[in-house]
Amino acid sequence: MTKKNILICGATGFMGTNIGDYFCALSEEYNVYLAGHKRSIDSSNFICVDLTNKQQVNDLFSKIKFDVVIQSAANTSGSKDIISKPYLHVTDNAVMNALILQACYDYSVGHFLFLSCGVMYNPDRSPVTEDDFYLDEGIFHRYFGVGWTKVYVEKLCEFYSGLGRTKHTVIRHSNTYGPHDKYDLEKSHMFGATITKVMTANDGDDIVVWGDGSTERDLLYVDDVVDFIHKAIDKQETIYELYNVGYGDSFSVKEIVEKIISISGKDLSMTFDTTKPSIKTKLALISKKAYDELGWRPQHSLDEGIKKTIEWYRKNILETK
Repeated sequence: MTKKNILICGATGFMGTNIGDYFCALSEEYNVYLAGHKRSIDSSNFICVDLTNKQQVNDLFSKIKFDVVIQSAANTSGSKDIISKPYLHVTDNAVMNALILQACYDYSVGHFLFLSCGVMYNPDRSPVTEDDFYLDEGIFHRYFGVGWTKVYVEKLCEFYSGLGRTKHTVIRHSNTYGPHDKYDLEKSHMFGATITKVMTANDGDDIVVWGDGSTERDLLYVDDVVDFIHKAIDKQETIYELYNVGYGDSFSVKEIVEKIISISGKDLSMTFDTTKPSIKTKLALISKKAYDELGWRPQHSLDEGIKKTIEWYRKNILETK
């Protein structure tokens, strides 16, 4: 069997690290190349590259013939930045994806997979299928920049797939969590921030939750996203597909925090700070298409995912400190 050359863009980030670990373990099937903007991986196959630089992107693709490219590189952060600095999720993300997609076409990459998200959906329609995004409805105002940037890149995928050289997969995944996530309180999403708050608290402490706790999230353990990626590489036959990849149900922030506290085994209480930035939405993704066409469905319940995340956090963050 001829091994495929697979490139993982954003290999030092949350999604890229988990994807890289998974495919590196399949060394009989794949030659894995890891691309990131700073060298933080001890691997001979790590390539340091600025994906917003056209010359560097072209140099990367001209040296190695890639069969598969997984694009997980992005500027990401939590609700604080989405409210105060929404442009952080726009410019670089639009530039890097446009450059990578053109390079995939120019150098005849076999399959390109783009990690989008469900940010473009109208939260009043939850739960949603892939057909429940309507251009005339617009995008929730707090997600205007990031949402339209994601839609733009999705349309670029559709455009390049129409040119006939490269298969494209758009993955509208829900809120993803697990090992290697951001656990810095300044940059992390709600889940990562809560894990840090709970795991560094002492019995009897209060966990302060931003907002009133009513916002609802569809949370998907990262291993389930990686499993979807592998199934799409192996089974997708058409030149372009867009898939919802979600848990399929939504949980309130209050419920999520309660679960994390309970599974941690700590004696903690919870208070709400409604003066802090909070984006009030509710969203759950229906992934029936992914199941019908690729046989994918999530394998981890929220409780199981929280337990695995806490175990990883204890071993890799608390014990290293």
